[in-house]
Amino acid sequence: MPARVLLAYPRTEMLTQGESEGLQTLGIVVVLCSSLKLLHYLGLIDLSDDKIEDELEMTMVCHRPEGLEQLEAQTNFTKRELQVLYRGFKNECPSGVVNEETFKQIYAQFFPHGDASTYAHYLFNAFDTTQTGSVKFEDFVTALSILLRGTVHEKLRWTFNLYDINKDGYINKEEMMDIVKAIYDMMGKYTYPVLKEDTPRQHVDVFFQKMDKNKDGIVTLDEFLESCQEDDNIMRSLQLFQNVM
Repeated sequence: MPARVLLAYPRTEMLTQGESEGLQTLGIVVVLCSSLKLLHYLGLIDLSDDKIEDELEMTMVCHRPEGLEQLEAQTNFTKRELQVLYRGFKNECPSGVVNEETFKQIYAQFFPHGDASTYAHYLFNAFDTTQTGSVKFEDFVTALSILLRGTVHEKLRWTFNLYDINKDGYINKEEMMDIVKAIYDMMGKYTYPVLKEDTPRQHVDVFFQKMDKNKDGIVTLDEFLESCQEDDNIMRSLQLFQNVM
């Protein structure tokens, strides 16, 4: 199925199946799928055959990204792909940056039956690696490079950073609960009618116990990587969108 068609509808069937097989799989799929929805919003899922200028157009943009050669060296995208990405990014974000409110507006469009504001907040913070309150083109393509073409370890490290809300290098149970609750809120009516009120908490308790291998009340990066790589569902989920661009 073409990527544009794939992303035209919320992937509720896939997510529901992921939830039944394991909460961790749901989290991984939502991270990947929601990032792709951002690509779809910018019109960048498949490359145009139109002729592209050799250099980036920089006029009337407040923030100018780094040179193509540097970004090409830092990411898994080619120069041509970076040109296409930037063209779409500039068209939708003339200032050259994306703020958190824009993220919330984008995800509100893709998940109209739920409240995506909290998840958009967490996802924005994961993209905003410098914590400046805005996502520049460099931040955008760096994250997409990891999520779409990174190694398994790179994708899982990025996901760990999303769950590590306070950025202390660990995931505690409340942080995991906050992310999971945000995912359920975002899915809205596609999730809540089939779940009891305490279901997210129960899933988190089981999942956290599985990941917290030394039972010290926190999940380290190593524990997160080990647990995820032991799960076949997660490994399959990480490959779902490997070739969308």
